[in-house]
Amino acid sequence: MSNLSIRGIDPELATTLKQQAQASGKSVNQLVLDVLKEHLGLHKKKQFTQEHHDLDFLFGQWTEAEFKQIQNHIDQASQIDDEIWQ
Repeated sequence: MSNLSIRGIDPELATTLKQQAQASGKSVNQLVLDVLKEHLGLHKKKQFTQEHHDLDFLFGQWTEAEFKQIQNHIDQASQIDDEIWQ
């Protein structure tokens, strides 16, 4: 990996870079690398990262009794039948 020094960064740009880096949870160096790669078309697009929210309304809706019933079915289906697998 190469190192590169950038001179002539004015205080406003330095402050903006620091704020953006902190807001995104990155170091200033990582933020600058990401911005350069994206601007130059070198940023790899992530595949299969689409989020779906069509079933969000179901989250957290089971009662404790429903959960235990469903978990019981899952546990029963997970049992290995020794007679079949001999």
